[in-house]
Amino acid sequence: MSDKSPSSSLPEAALRKPLTPAAQRALAEAAARRKAAEEAAAQNAAARPKEFQGPKGPEPTRYGDWETKGIASDF
Repeated sequence: MSDKSPSSSLPEAALRKPLTPAAQRALAEAAARRKAAEEAAAQNAAARPKEFQGPKGPEPTRYGDWETKGIASDF
């Protein structure tokens, strides 16, 4: 007798429940949006000039805060 169970020889995709056509369309649309967002981010990053002498970490003003001498405060 084989030491493997019958289910272990099947690929993982065969063990999953089949997706409905609506779910397949949703996954395809999400993948297309993800790809478009990655391409747009790459184009924006290439178009932006490099910042000199800026903050080392994430921009502190991204939440409406202000930074003075390394101290961030919000008003």
